Amino acid sequence: MRRAQIVALLAFVALPAAAEEIGSVGYRFKWLGPNDKIVVEAFDDPDVPGVTCYMSHARTGGIKGAIGLAEDPGEASIACRQVGPIDVGKLDKLKGPHEVFSERASLIFKSTQVTRFWDAKRKALVYLVYTDRIIEGSPRNSISVVPVGAR
Repeated sequence: MRRAQIVALLAFVALPAAAEEIGSVGYRFKWLGPNDKIVVEAFDDPDVPGVTCYMSHARTGGIKGAIGLAEDPGEASIACRQVGPIDVGKLDKLKGPHEVFSERASLIFKSTQVTRFWDAKRKALVYLVYTDRIIEGSPRNSISVVPVGAR
């Protein structure tokens, strides 16, 4: 029973894709701790090989940011691109909307998420990035569209 709980917990934690930091730039100087910065990360869609998304978002620095207690701003931008072949036959089986990426934006209450939609009529993958909070989310968002088979 204990082993089944551990396996279930690991499966739950491993669902969203992991991001790779491409780079960052500082935008606000902090006297103590790291500067506030804008981070660019990339992640591959775990269900659609051949699609990579690039996301930029702000990361709060200072002492709180250095120890993981700061709350990051709720703005993010995303650009997704086809970087390899896409198996078009599998796209109609995608469940949507589906969370493909999630990252903590504060200690426990806020996260940045990327959700994928499949627009079968227009043969396009639509990726939406937004930040939510348990009590009050933010309507700030960004989308990116990857046309499929339109060559």
